[in-house]
Amino acid sequence: MEPTQADFRLRSYQTNVEKYISTMKKHQVLLVLSQGMVPSHLLLRRLGCVRPASAAASQRRHGAPSRSQVDLAVVGGGIVGAAAALQIKKRFPTLQVVILEKEATLAAHQSGHNSGVVHAGIYYTPGSLKAQLCVRGLRMTYDFCDQHNVPYRKIGKLIVALDGTEMAGLRQLHERGQRNGVPGLELLDADGLRHIAPHCTGVAALWSPQTGIVDWSAVTREYGRQFERLGGRLRLGTEVTGFEQLTEPSRPLLLRCGTQRPERARFVITCGGLHADRLAALSGCGPEPRLVPVRGEYLLLRPEKAHLVPTNIYPVRVADHPPGTCT
Repeated sequence: MEPTQADFRLRSYQTNVEKYISTMKKHQVLLVLSQGMVPSHLLLRRLGCVRPASAAASQRRHGAPSRSQVDLAVVGGGIVGAAAALQIKKRFPTLQVVILEKEATLAAHQSGHNSGVVHAGIYYTPGSLKAQLCVRGLRMTYDFCDQHNVPYRKIGKLIVALDGTEMAGLRQLHERGQRNGVPGLELLDADGLRHIAPHCTGVAALWSPQTGIVDWSAVTREYGRQFERLGGRLRLGTEVTGFEQLTEPSRPLLLRCGTQRPERARFVITCGGLHADRLAALSGCGPEPRLVPVRGEYLLLRPEKAHLVPTNIYPVRVADHPPGTCT
């Protein structure tokens, strides 16, 4: 997904995760922040939450959990929560896993309200984890969509220099994208730009042919279907309103769900998107880091005007005013 000003750099995530680990071990609660910069299975292993043999051993000791008792509860049915639950279920098929989502459908918030771009990884610092994950994620997204018939369009992206003053920035982006391994990058002159987008004006452009668009809510719903096919349980319309520590050793966490049936779990992952900091506070963590949401607005062209914009068109990023959705 596109980064916003609410994003934190990987180093900040790692620092805060380390700070939380001792508290979360005590409460057996695991927090995964909004954009999932630290892979959830690595954190699960760090906390000793998941081992391939542990779930089976637990079932032998305590019997198979009832529908209100699970090994792992994932709070939040956005794309991060659904992806985390799916991957954990794939890696540890014996675990009983549930997704708790307060809305009536998956991806009802940020995951379903964004530009829908499949970014290629042009802007991120070369060698950073963000750059590596973005380039790898582009390939994995298209592979997943092909395997599960999720529609997408590989329409490319142009980063356009309006005049000569923006050429140095454009060349810098070209170099950065090449160092990141972005596939197919090409620096175009004005004629090359007009060949791809005849109604776009500029002196040069950077062309990323592998950039595409997809309905990320459709991707999230497919994650949910795959999760349920593997035996995962999905509770929609279920808002988690609090956490409580119990004395029962096999299921020590009680998740309050308003007036609905609570859920008991061995471990919890919260993937609350823009509400991640609130869920963190409910689970006993401190107030930092706090998310700062940034509103984005999108306009739709009339169908008869759609031919004017045949691809994604972006400005050259200005260093002191970077557009929050550019990657």
